[in-house]
Amino acid sequence: MRRRFQIVAVALAVGFTLSACGSENAQSGARTSTTATKSDKSDKSTEGTKGNGMNMQEAADRADGMLDAVLKKIDPEVQWAHGQTTKGSCDVTRRRTVMTIVSADRRQSFLDQVEKFWRAGDYRIKAKNTDEQFPAVYAVTKDGFGISVSIRAKGQAFFEADSPCVKASEVADSASQPNGPAYKGVYPLPSPNVRSDYWSAGAS
Repeated sequence: MRRRFQIVAVALAVGFTLSACGSENAQSGARTSTTATKSDKSDKSTEGTKGNGMNMQEAADRADGMLDAVLKKIDPEVQWAHGQTTKGSCDVTRRRTVMTIVSADRRQSFLDQVEKFWRAGDYRIKAKNTDEQFPAVYAVTKDGFGISVSIRAKGQAFFEADSPCVKASEVADSASQPNGPAYKGVYPLPSPNVRSDYWSAGAS
């Protein structure tokens, strides 16, 4: 009888230990889950405020202004055309494609001009790709807009401006006029086909 009591006592002790471990893990998991939930809610609650209450059309106009400004600062001037405008669930992206041939010898100079302009303005350089063939620079504004320039196939330069999460709305075509052929309805756009004494130097 005494031995049976000892066995029961040991079994109960083991059960309580396992129960305590399970409870601790559950609490730890609950804390982790709560933290993640708070973080998710925090991210989502700030996303909509980054655009200062603007809607997609207003955000697209702001992105156009950012792209207009940087393209006007490139010296000598390059010819560009509109790329596709795309909309997410709460964000919008405007694109510009450079039609001027930028030779391998001039790519870094091109990116340096862009980066210098962004650093002098309301931009923070977020990242850089230093690949010799396909370099890129990525920047962000204080109100959550992203902008980038990248060199892709055949040395063609591409600009993109992305909005933060904003209010949903219709988005019209950009009012900015390209300084060359519009290529309206043409997708994808042609490879760079405009020669520049400076930017195309050394290109075949």
